[in-house]
Amino acid sequence: MKTKSDILKRTLYILIPLAILAIGVIKLKKNKELTQSKVYQYDKKLAVNIQADTVQIDRVDARFSYSGTFEPNKETKISAEIQGKINEVLVDVGSFVNKGQALIQLDNSLLKLQLQTTELQIEGLEADVNRYSILAKADAIQGVQLEKAVLGLKSARVQRATLLVQIGKTTIRAPFGGVVTAKLSEEGAFAAPGVPLLQITDISKLKFTVNVPEQDLNLFKFNQKYSIRTDAYSNVSIIGIATMIGSKANIGNSFSVQFTVQNTPDLKIKSGMFGKVDLGNSKQEIGIIIPASAIVGSSIKPQVYLVKNGKAALQDIAGLKKIQNEVLVSVGLKEGDIIVTNGFINLFDGANVAIK
Repeated sequence: MKTKSDILKRTLYILIPLAILAIGVIKLKKNKELTQSKVYQYDKKLAVNIQADTVQIDRVDARFSYSGTFEPNKETKISAEIQGKINEVLVDVGSFVNKGQALIQLDNSLLKLQLQTTELQIEGLEADVNRYSILAKADAIQGVQLEKAVLGLKSARVQRATLLVQIGKTTIRAPFGGVVTAKLSEEGAFAAPGVPLLQITDISKLKFTVNVPEQDLNLFKFNQKYSIRTDAYSNVSIIGIATMIGSKANIGNSFSVQFTVQNTPDLKIKSGMFGKVDLGNSKQEIGIIIPASAIVGSSIKPQVYLVKNGKAALQDIAGLKKIQNEVLVSVGLKEGDIIVTNGFINLFDGANVAIK
């Protein structure tokens, strides 16, 4: 027979787990409510701030150009061929130098002393050869003595030639004409082969490189002339000759096209400047051009957001032709339409919009 104590114990065994479970459920519910209260809930009735532009009909050829960068025709870092202390740096950054001009003078005093010693040896050996030649004709000496003197003279002359070459290398000269664009050492420093001392840049001729999408690569022909403009000097137009048309696409799936251009007489165009190559009237098309960044959706179904009566409306477009960062649209837009160009976060079809 069960006592009251046994019944109470069994009741507690059932009630305690249930109470713990209930407390856990209540706590989880409170945590969920707290988390939800901290999460930002976007009000779809609020107006989304956007940037917009009015669609206009434009000429494609007026915009058909490619941006690129000017680079030096030749540029090199100059180092010594032999080691030695730098006695004098004859140029500074910004100096114009000609091919063969002396740039740095290394210490060559020891080499010159060795040359003087060799010159004395040659002088003595020449006298010996002359004297031994006379004696050999008179059979006064053995012929081997004359042969040794002649070989000694030849060896001394080779040594002299070697010293003259080494002395010549202590004067570091410009390999080509250009501008000193970096000075990497000073007087008193130690020069060694392979250690850069100066940098010379030749900008009398320049290389101009642009990246072209594959569909436009056929517009460029090898050795053909093109008009190139500089961003820094809008009134300066120069002619570039296409000297390299890329055979391999880069990461952006475009191809490099390089032109050789002659700089202005006063060398206005500097390495690193930006410019544009114009293709003139190679493409006579008129249409609606929009920024490529305004297009949403997929490549299969491209769309743009129109602004109508203060609301965003998705519009299908077609007949796209990409021109650098812009797109020529032939279907889906008309002149005067207002399209969204920026502010796509929280934007949806039918959203209220406010143009900034």
